[in-house]
Amino acid sequence: MKKVLALSVMIVFSLFAVSSAIAGKCPQPRKTKSAPASTAKMDKTAKADAANGEKIYMKKAKPLVCKMCHGAKGDGAGKLGKALKPGPRDFTCAATMKKISAGQMFWVIKNGSKGTGMVAHKKSMKDKEIWDVVKYIRSTFMK
Repeated sequence: MKKVLALSVMIVFSLFAVSSAIAGKCPQPRKTKSAPASTAKMDKTAKADAANGEKIYMKKAKPLVCKMCHGAKGDGAGKLGKALKPGPRDFTCAATMKKISAGQMFWVIKNGSKGTGMVAHKKSMKDKEIWDVVKYIRSTFMK
């Protein structure tokens, strides 16, 4: 009887620990600087090209393609992302991403995010290309 009780307690504790670890990944709290209000309200994704955004995200972005850190599934599990502290943004985390405007995403891609591994792309990408990536992310991973 005592063995069954002890085993039950261990199982419940293990399940709690695993669920807590999983829940810790989403939402992702950050202290990323906010975009200026005029940029944060901007949304040029209606005229953006998600197919081009996918090419940039998967193959063309410089100095590194987005998927190397954010992962091919947008879940923040890219090969290089595993080594970053804090880890890359998980675009599939609805609890976090619903609070991030298209304009904020544009601003972070363009200017980077201090204190994270996110580098600025203002010299390597045109604004139109950044909007293409934003549209790809929002239409593919944020469902």
